[in-house]
Formats: sequence, structure tokens, C-alpha cells
Amino acid sequence: MNNIVQLGVRLLIVCVLSAGGLALLNAKTSPIIAEYKRMEQEQARKEVVPAASAGLFVLRDSSTDLPYYEAYSDPEGIQLVGYVFNTVGKGYSSTMETVVGVDLQWKITGIKVTFQQETPGLGTKSTEIRYGETDPWFQRQFKSKPAELIKVDKDGGEIQSITGATITSRTITDAIRNNTKLLKEKVTAREKRS
Repeated sequence: MNNIVQLGVRLLIVCVLSAGGLALLNAKTSPIIAEYKRMEQEQARKEVVPAASAGLFVLRDSSTDLPYYEAYSDPEGIQLVGYVFNTVGKGYSSTMETVVGVDLQWKITGIKVTFQQETPGLGTKSTEIRYGETDPWFQRQFKSKPAELIKVDKDGGEIQSITGATITSRTITDAIRNNTKLLKEKVTAREKRS
């Protein structure tokens, strides 16, 4: 009986030390991870709206379910060139997060998948850069397409699905199309109020 108590106390000490160590590690790394994520999002906004890469991004509707950025080509915020928003959708095996840029005619200026944990060799091809190319082939297909009309080829659209990863392709495409529609409604309502 005495041995059981001693083993229990030792196990308790190990658990407390492990939990304390993990809590300390989390406290130290959380701010670093948050800053990295902020910088990654900032860089993604510049990539998806190249016309505003040296300009200004102004956050709008931050407390709503679809916050977005107005993208200006100049640092003073005079020349509006488009909008940037994030989409989130359920892929085959993970949540897919994408940053999307659209111009004033609601055509896609660029997209960047910023988070995915899809099946290696299938859904991960959404971020794959082929040999000899400089950007992901799947994401490049969206450029200059009317955002509200995009669909994957399996649904009669122009976006070529990733072989073996139709769900991933459809998730990204549908999230962009649906959120663009919502954003357009928001912007139109905002302009009417002004």
C-alpha cells in the first residue's frame, strides 16, 4: 500500500512539473507566434493586391463576421484599388484559410492559401509551386476572374480542380465566391450610407 502512495506522489510531481513547463513554454511562444501570424497576413495582403503593395490597407467592419481591408495604392489612402478579405472553409481533412484580393470591378487580383493541413500529396497541392514556376499553379488560376462567378471544373467552372482533391478545390473556390458576394453587399450598403 505504501508503494502505491509513493508511486502516486511521484506521478503527481512529474505531472505538475510537465504541466508547468508546458504552460511556461506557451507563455513564452504565444506572442512570437501571434506576431508571425500578423506579419504573414500583412505580407499576404500585399501579394493578393499588387497595386497596393506600397500603399495602405484600412481595416473595415472588424467586429463583424466578414472584416475586410480597403486597399489603397498610395500611403495617404486616396486612391482605392480594391479590397482584401479572409475566407475560411472546411476542406477534406482541415480548415482552409485563404486571403483574397479583388479589384473595384470584383475581379480577383490574387489569392493566397495561408493555412491548410490537407492530405499530403493531394490537398496540399493547393500551395504547391511546380518546378520552374514562381507561384502556386492552383492559386494562379483565380487571377482576373470575376469572383462571384468562379467554380471548379467539376461544377462547370473554369478553375481546374486538384486531381484527387476536389473537396479542397471546391472549398477554396466556394468560400471565395460566397464571401465576395457578401462583401459586395456590404460595400454597396456602405456607399449608399455615405
